[in-house]
Amino acid sequence: MQIELTAGTVEYTDTGGPGPVVVFVHGLLMDGSLWDGPVAALPGHRCVVPTLPLGAHRKPMRPGADLSLPGIARLLMEFLERLDLREVTLVGVDTGGALVQLLMADGVPRVSRVVLASCDAFDNFPPGLTGKTLFLAGKLSPGLFGLFMQQLRLRMVRRLPIAFGWLTKRGDDVSARWIRPLLHDADIRRDTVRVLRAFAAEPGILREVAERLPAFDRPALVVWAREDRVMPPEHGERLTSLLPKGKLVLVDDSYTLLPLDRPEEFARLVRETTTA
Repeated sequence: MQIELTAGTVEYTDTGGPGPVVVFVHGLLMDGSLWDGPVAALPGHRCVVPTLPLGAHRKPMRPGADLSLPGIARLLMEFLERLDLREVTLVGVDTGGALVQLLMADGVPRVSRVVLASCDAFDNFPPGLTGKTLFLAGKLSPGLFGLFMQQLRLRMVRRLPIAFGWLTKRGDDVSARWIRPLLHDADIRRDTVRVLRAFAAEPGILREVAERLPAFDRPALVVWAREDRVMPPEHGERLTSLLPKGKLVLVDDSYTLLPLDRPEEFARLVRETTTA
């Protein structure tokens, strides 16, 4: 499926059905396939999964689109409105969790609860070696950026800490697919460089957002990978302490991308949250 929004065409999947509505938000250089495992384990829910313009999208955005972090958060809000989704459980991991925090800080009315899974927060933006490497690469021209990213065709490079090696234990096949659009499409490379430059221009944005999170008075589950090397587990504790209805769960045997490393456990936690 796809929908025309202000910034351009956004592809998405929607399982339909009358169950609780869950909208899943992926991270940088990822697409909606990140959530395939948890969605498959939630047959009674209506799972809606957009692929946002974060570098693995297949539909280029309009040249004037706002691809800053707040701009993409507004695009996500527009997506919820255009599909008329209500009483949403909004779930985000990695940069997707940062986008969810921006909406939380603005008191997003269509969202009844959130799940923040190992994500960018506070001063961890860009996060870890992966984020810092990407932000530096974003200073290159789109053409040179594409040449730099060609290295990720090799599994040995993808598994390095500067790539996906510290983000997932088990998801290499999926991450290999995520990089294909920007390798083959000059417009996607252009979008990705614009995203990286816009993100790098606002290094303190999540610290400012954190100051407004205590006003979010709806249920908030914070799920963190105990072994996370990119998103410090203490940030999960700090986020939980800021949220009036926050609850923290630590998950073993996973890196940042819990939906890839522990899909069934992650789905169980989402299910418990939506039916509580």
